[in-house]
Amino acid sequence: MTVDLVRESALAGQVVLWEESARDGAQAKTLMSADFRVWLAREHGRVFGARGPRHVVFAAGFPAVCAEEYRAVRRVALEAGESVSVAAVCRGLPDDLRQAYAAVRDGAHSRVLAVLPASDPMARVMVHQDARTALRAAADLVREARGWDEAVALDVCLADASRADRGLLAHAAVELTAAGASTVLLADTVGVLLPEPAGALFAEVGQRVAGEGVVLGAHLHNDLGLGLANTLAALDAGVRVAAGSWLGLAERAGMAATEQLLFLLTRHWPELLGAPPWSSDPQLTRLPLLARLVAEHTGAPFGVTTPIVGTGVGSISTGTPFVAPELFQPFDPGAVLGIEPSVVLTQLANTRVVAAVAGRLGHRLTDAQTRAATAWVKSRAFRTGRAVVDEAAFAGYLEGLTAPIEERVR
Repeated sequence: MTVDLVRESALAGQVVLWEESARDGAQAKTLMSADFRVWLAREHGRVFGARGPRHVVFAAGFPAVCAEEYRAVRRVALEAGESVSVAAVCRGLPDDLRQAYAAVRDGAHSRVLAVLPASDPMARVMVHQDARTALRAAADLVREARGWDEAVALDVCLADASRADRGLLAHAAVELTAAGASTVLLADTVGVLLPEPAGALFAEVGQRVAGEGVVLGAHLHNDLGLGLANTLAALDAGVRVAAGSWLGLAERAGMAATEQLLFLLTRHWPELLGAPPWSSDPQLTRLPLLARLVAEHTGAPFGVTTPIVGTGVGSISTGTPFVAPELFQPFDPGAVLGIEPSVVLTQLANTRVVAAVAGRLGHRLTDAQTRAATAWVKSRAFRTGRAVVDEAAFAGYLEGLTAPIEERVR
């Protein structure tokens, strides 16, 4: 029987990231091509080197959407399965499950995730039953599906778990695991949890299922801006499978950003987990490029204030940070992420900043010239209405400022 690396890692206390940018990210009105999904899955896995399949589940898509989506998922399973564990996502219906199995069959580390309703309101909408009846039927279906292909792991996600009965969640998790489910993800589908209740949810369900072999996962949305905090609370409660998405791409307001989770767990695991989340540190220097290319491919927002990987990381525009940047940064962006520091001209620049940029452009200014150039930069910013002064324009100004007098008269 094929070894389930994800379950094995989680049971050993190591963290598995469930990557949703290609699947839940589509509900953020984005579309990743099949080529890009394959590339992203491979590159995400390479962050962890050879241990990618142990630490990354790449949700490749929802095969039931259309033929093109099915083919995209299948390509990821066949072409990226050596780099990550690849999952096809589906509803907990027999036909959908069979289609999802077919989409990932023959991949190296293939999985299927079935989404099941956990609350009565969600169950009535999804399957026109109460939640207890729906989950009982789902356990029977999981038991049947596990016999279809032993090489494909089967996971389940309990939708609207944040508003479901805790006893029912625990009972379903035990029953589904006994039927053959590898992991049971609890979803805050509508993003209503606060961090303390989020931690309490996973702690209570975790206590109820202790000793039953259940591997719990967290899939938490960001509607109140707390997706990352709630995910960290779930990890603090003992969860070791955590869903995220590059740049936080997911339905509505998204979910925890993968690059932030990776960074925080790698750099701050003593405070957050108490034990290392992985057997070897991931390559954080890959994060800025991956995040930027996801933004370019999907059109997702990516800017100055994007945490960890944004264009503002490592940039300096004012005097005191220029003199002592370590006092204004929580980490060294060059050493940790490979982001080289950059000095940017804005209306806030002082003479030291202006002289540094001028030097980079090949001009050594006198004190008087530096003061003149600083005044020009500030004036230029306000004339154009843009904080960042174009360096090409500044270079042109410097050519005139530093040219010999006879050249300026000509």
